[in-house]
Amino acid sequence: MMVMFPAISLSTNITVKTNITVSATPTPRTTTTQKLHKTTPPLGSTLKSLCKLGKLEEALSVIESSKRKPNDEDIEVFSLFLHACISTKSLEHAQKLRSHILRSKPSLLQNPTLKSKLITLFSVCGQLEEARRVFNDQTSSEATPSEPVWVAMAIGYSRNGFSTEVLLLYSNMLLHSVKPGNFAFSVALKACVDTSDAFLGRAIHAQIVKHDEEADQVVKNALLKFYVECGGCFNEALKVFEVMPQRNVVSWNTLIAGLAGQGRVFEMLDAFRVMQGEAMGFSWVTLTTVLPVCGQVTALHSGKEIHGQIVKSKKRGDVPLLNSLMDMYAKCGAIGYCRKVFDRMQNKDLTSWNTMLSGYSINGQIDEAMALFDEMISNNIRPDGITFVALLSGCSHSGLTSEGNRLFHVMQNYGVKPSLEHYACLVDMLGRSGKLHEGLAVAESLPMKPSGSIWGSLLNSCRLYGNVSLAETVAERLFEIEPNNSGNYVMLSNIYANAGMWEEVKRVREMMAMRGIKKDAGCSWIQIKHRIHTFVAGGSTDFRNSAEFCRVWSELSNATKKVGYVPDTEVVLHDINEEMKTTWVCGHSERLAAVYALINTGEGMPVRITKNLRVCVDCHSWMKAVSRVTRRLIVLRDTNRFHHFENGTCSCKDYW
Repeated sequence: MMVMFPAISLSTNITVKTNITVSATPTPRTTTTQKLHKTTPPLGSTLKSLCKLGKLEEALSVIESSKRKPNDEDIEVFSLFLHACISTKSLEHAQKLRSHILRSKPSLLQNPTLKSKLITLFSVCGQLEEARRVFNDQTSSEATPSEPVWVAMAIGYSRNGFSTEVLLLYSNMLLHSVKPGNFAFSVALKACVDTSDAFLGRAIHAQIVKHDEEADQVVKNALLKFYVECGGCFNEALKVFEVMPQRNVVSWNTLIAGLAGQGRVFEMLDAFRVMQGEAMGFSWVTLTTVLPVCGQVTALHSGKEIHGQIVKSKKRGDVPLLNSLMDMYAKCGAIGYCRKVFDRMQNKDLTSWNTMLSGYSINGQIDEAMALFDEMISNNIRPDGITFVALLSGCSHSGLTSEGNRLFHVMQNYGVKPSLEHYACLVDMLGRSGKLHEGLAVAESLPMKPSGSIWGSLLNSCRLYGNVSLAETVAERLFEIEPNNSGNYVMLSNIYANAGMWEEVKRVREMMAMRGIKKDAGCSWIQIKHRIHTFVAGGSTDFRNSAEFCRVWSELSNATKKVGYVPDTEVVLHDINEEMKTTWVCGHSERLAAVYALINTGEGMPVRITKNLRVCVDCHSWMKAVSRVTRRLIVLRDTNRFHHFENGTCSCKDYW
């Protein structure tokens, strides 16, 4: 669709010639009509009170029983009556008033206020054709509707999802030389967001700049939202935000949501802190945007601060907000806090139960998840597909194949039809338990086309059990479905390397180079106070060469060796000597993050690390040993699950 906006050119210096002579002392005359008005006052306070109370039938009775014809003095009360009709979506009463006016004085219906109210009422009730009929009705000498009427019609279209019609109407309004105001700008910008039309949005921005009145905060927020949500325009959004003379909570919410949507999570957290520093306050929308990001980067410190703000707030947190809080705690590995929030919620919805179940599942507490599921059923909470994805995933990571199989078949008793996610859990569960060919049979007999996650879980199982021939078959399927997913190539390369098939490793790496596919570098991050610290495998040279690092590393090496830790160089899947392999494995990002946390946090404080890849076997063993010698809880989240290392053991029970 291409909509061109005409330029606005309205004269502001208009000279009107008249031949009216005004006498200095006109002789007062009392007409019959004026006498009637004195004896029959306009519809007054009683009617206004009835409208405000929503007593439409009584109000209509007062209007219809009036002994005089409606006139301009009644517009205010008619408008109030129609407003009450809009609030209650009462077409019947509005139609009766409309008929009354048509019988008595039809020209009143051309009043912009009444016309706008009628258009709004019909659009709220989903009757756009009738709304458009009111808009098009021009029985008076007025050449074109006034700006509020155009806006009412545009909002009606927007409310019902007809964004293209909004832009066409806006363009038509300009063609009729109707000067747009703030409401018109706002609804047009929203339509540009809905249609992802960057060209028209920029054109409206130009009109706002040229407008002779300062745009209000609503328009500026709408402009910011337009640039945030239109692809490739985020730099413009930042510029709009920076030049705003005033910002409110909506402005900040829009910027924060935009940064989160762009994946600029650290900038988003910084923006939230600046917002708080300016004493801007927050809304629940702010917090439900920030909390998932805290969970994403395991920023437990920031998440706890937000929890504190919720507790201090005079307003009680609603269910979606508390669900977000639970999810944050679960994804930061603080499952105890998650359960406390859950238990203290006065009202819970299905998402609350599912969040708690998923939290137990990803943190390796499948027994608690099963107990909660039984409690959920006893409370007559009907589970859905997400419920069973959480349970099946937990069974898969805990090796409970029989229980997982039972749940897969039981879920259909609750009306849950297996989806790709459920089948992926089933295939993963079978593969992890060594039943590779059963998993393959399930994948090949699906009632729908298998997804990359299904074949990916099967390929991972081939890695666990060293099944090269099946891995090659599965990898071929994956390369067709996800030709640019570097993880699939790396997984196959690692399977070849484990089998000592170095020529095949070379072939896979050459294939990646030819296709321009690069392996993701191992990256880990931790939060200490308000700062997020990031570490890359083999990187952080300055830190690794520092005296403090060398001291702590030496102490850890000696202590872990005494408790039986020996580096497992088999995880280094490169054809190099043992000394180099030891050096490589010691430079993995999660180890650097752990040492940094041990140096920069108080004794006994938990260490929480997030990694973008799956933790290797040797780092898993090293973390267990470090948790034992330092007597620290170390929580490591990788791409698959949480590992809670404490006193030399892991919550996964080494089944991962």
